[in-house]
Amino acid sequence: MTKPTTTDIPARLDRLPWSRWHWRVVIALGVAWVLDGLEVTLVGSLGGVLERDDTLALTAAQIGGAGSLYIGGAVVGALVFGRLADRWGRKKLFLITLAVYTVASFATAFSPGFGFFALCRFFTGVGIGGEYAAINSAIDELIPARVRGRVNLAINGSFWVGAALGAGLSLVLLDPRVLGPVWGWRAGFGLGALLALAILLVRRHVPESPRWLIAHGRADEAEAVVARIEAEVSAQHGPLAPVTQQLVFTRQAAPSLRQVAEVLLHRYRQRSVVALSLMVSQAFFYNAIFFTYALVLTRFHGVPDGRVALYIFPFALGNVLGPLLLGPLFDRVGRRRMIALTYVLSGVGLALTGAAFMAGWLNALTQALCWSAVFFLASAAASSAYLTVSEVFPLEMRALAISLFYAVGTGAGGFAAPFLFGLLIDTGSRGAVAVGYAIGAALVIGAGLIALRWGVDAERRSLEDIAPPMGSDVSPAGDVGVAARR
Repeated sequence: MTKPTTTDIPARLDRLPWSRWHWRVVIALGVAWVLDGLEVTLVGSLGGVLERDDTLALTAAQIGGAGSLYIGGAVVGALVFGRLADRWGRKKLFLITLAVYTVASFATAFSPGFGFFALCRFFTGVGIGGEYAAINSAIDELIPARVRGRVNLAINGSFWVGAALGAGLSLVLLDPRVLGPVWGWRAGFGLGALLALAILLVRRHVPESPRWLIAHGRADEAEAVVARIEAEVSAQHGPLAPVTQQLVFTRQAAPSLRQVAEVLLHRYRQRSVVALSLMVSQAFFYNAIFFTYALVLTRFHGVPDGRVALYIFPFALGNVLGPLLLGPLFDRVGRRRMIALTYVLSGVGLALTGAAFMAGWLNALTQALCWSAVFFLASAAASSAYLTVSEVFPLEMRALAISLFYAVGTGAGGFAAPFLFGLLIDTGSRGAVAVGYAIGAALVIGAGLIALRWGVDAERRSLEDIAPPMGSDVSPAGDVGVAARR
């Protein structure tokens, strides 16, 4: 039997003051969401351009289908790379997944037709899906508990920094005075790949998660990593406060799928219900609207193809500001209350926007402003879904849990939504599109109520308090775990 390990490393990481080291980690890892936002926005902004005969001559259904394939690839990537992130480590996987994304995005720029374009979108999604599992695990395990909520939400909200970047790129590149529609969309995907390559070089310097190292019997390496972090932080902030809390656990092999199922379906089944409802509803809510954003503006509001990106800026601004301004409340007011509030209010807002759209009360500008207000709340809500999944399950299966809930939630809510809305938009009926909005609103309102009833009060608590490691010498006390303290 493996000798038990006693360590104070989790407590030492949680007590660190915020520092330049934390900023570097956030920037190097958080770019995954920037890249996702860039990709989704490029396709959304270029939707009308890709329908042109002198580009790829895609139909609305094909554009929606390509969006669904991107999501499908993300599901596959999450499942494959999530399992490997728990086995091989966070760092190895967040380097591999970014490399996959870079190659696939660059290849998209050379698409000769729908088939190759769809294939590239699939593998781009594979890289992004793997990023979600590896990155969310690493961030939660490196960020102090007292600010984990706001940092996680802000990073997830950076998707919309990428969205604004994608919108800006499309505006410039599609301008006939620059490259124009025929070549501009290709350059956009190529520039996204160059950005990813630059970040890949920066990401090499982010250390492996000390928590993961401990769980895999590599305590000396974990100690060396934490010592280097402490030396840098103390050089900036002075001597660090001592810690007395220690965690005792025994190394075990990577959990089998049977053990994972026991944790998800028995030990933490209420958490699983909450996580699944949050992920499914936000995936449908977001993907239904954003993958077909350009089509709504061009088909129903008469916005020219080259001007679509202008309407993404207010939408992106609301999405960025939501997590930034509301994020601290998830640490102060609490997870359950804030998740329920943001989910329910965003659902009500979308329902009202759908009714106004169906009645013909909105033009392109007011449509964009309504979406901006709705997604100020929805962005914080969706980000909190990823936060919830990443912090309420044990260390040894954290990346796999993220990947499973992302895959099931996104597969159910995200894969079907773009294709469904593409078909609804093709009907030319405002009423048909409004029905889609109503479905999304009902899903997020229901998820918010489920979170209010069964969510976990995880704010300002160590990850080991919320869910003791599977190799811990302490069993969880009910659905809210209490870590071993000696």
